Amino acid sequence: MRFDQETVGGTPDETADGPDGGRAGAEAAAICADLIRFATVNRGEGVAEPERPAAEHVAGLLDEVGVEATVVEAAPGRASVLARVPGTDPSHPAFLVHGHLDVVPADPADWTVPPFSGEVRDGCVWGRGAVDMKGSLAMTLATVRARLREGRRTRGDLVLAFLADEECTGDYGSRYVARAHRGFFEGCTEAISESGGFSVEAGGARIYPIATGERGTTWMRLTARGTAGHGSKPAPDNAVAEIAHAVSRLAAHAWPVRLTPGVRALLDGLADALGTSIDHDRLDAEAARLGRAGHLFAGTIRNSANPTRLDAGYKVNVVPGTATAQVDGRYLPGTGEEFLATIDRLLGPKVTREFINFEEAPAADPAGPTFAALAGALRAEDPLARPVPYVMAGGTDAKSFHRIGITSFGFAPLLLGPDLDYFGMFHGVDERVPLDGLAFGTRVLDRFLDTR
Repeated sequence: MRFDQETVGGTPDETADGPDGGRAGAEAAAICADLIRFATVNRGEGVAEPERPAAEHVAGLLDEVGVEATVVEAAPGRASVLARVPGTDPSHPAFLVHGHLDVVPADPADWTVPPFSGEVRDGCVWGRGAVDMKGSLAMTLATVRARLREGRRTRGDLVLAFLADEECTGDYGSRYVARAHRGFFEGCTEAISESGGFSVEAGGARIYPIATGERGTTWMRLTARGTAGHGSKPAPDNAVAEIAHAVSRLAAHAWPVRLTPGVRALLDGLADALGTSIDHDRLDAEAARLGRAGHLFAGTIRNSANPTRLDAGYKVNVVPGTATAQVDGRYLPGTGEEFLATIDRLLGPKVTREFINFEEAPAADPAGPTFAALAGALRAEDPLARPVPYVMAGGTDAKSFHRIGITSFGFAPLLLGPDLDYFGMFHGVDERVPLDGLAFGTRVLDRFLDTR
């Protein structure tokens, strides 16, 4: 079922300036609700509800406006959608917009509304993926559909990728298409995707962080080996004890502050927008003082290594010969060697590590023309907008495209009310996105695509 325009966002004339702005905003809300109803749950390690039904739905929406979309599978059901909309100037660089179709699990018992209902309530579309990131996909689809209905094209080719498996490693999504379908991305050097362009109300200012980088990913499996034996006997070579000590050292380590160029640019931008100084010698305290604005840098001023799993033994009176742990490691651009050297020192000689997933830390230019165009599109729709560069604490499919020479900016624009905790929506309970925020985002995206 689709929501009509009156239900989700008013008539075209009520919602936006521009020839089709209102229709696109209302359509974004309807598409978002429809996508949420596809329960594309990714539980990790290859266990997921297939993205194929959602991918076919997206391909159908593109087909309706004359875009030839290709559904590709890395494994049965693990589907992504690729499309390339020709521009008006074949010599101009192509531009990529990418996002993911999968979502993390949601327990209905914890939610106010069923998490895969796509229900519209209190001016928002509710459901798992509303923010991360089916709302963003819906804005992209609605904007592209509106432009093509009006016969408006970007100067360069517009490449679209709606991907599987971002909530795990991307092996069935972005990594697969970047490797097996490289030709779709020919001529692309830049892209936009999730986790940026949203408003943050802080200190009387409306800040819009635009992601220009993210920390690298090092998911690791740690292994300690010892001597198996009876639990009643002395066990000086105990693998469980060794892994426990190693994990404790990792968890207790105070990682030093490392101010990368991207984070320095963010701090400078925040100081200017808020009309205050930010003391670089006490950034933890400054993050707490600045509230939501502080959240933008609290997780990106240092590296981190969080133990997440432990596994050992099979019986209480048996000392096992092997014990393992898993660690979610993240490192800032330019700090990878230092990070791994510290990990090895903390683990000690009796614990080995191997990568479950390793991705470099990508970075984009906050002083370049694409950042300026993104910021300009925000200011055109919100005169109070204060765009700032931003480095993400987590990771996205940008890492896979970074491998093939495509630089991504985090830009999924939303104008949010001051009471909506955007960061809390990611993987949280009662995830939802405002209808007027989606309408705003389609207008911003439309303005930005005019620069491509």
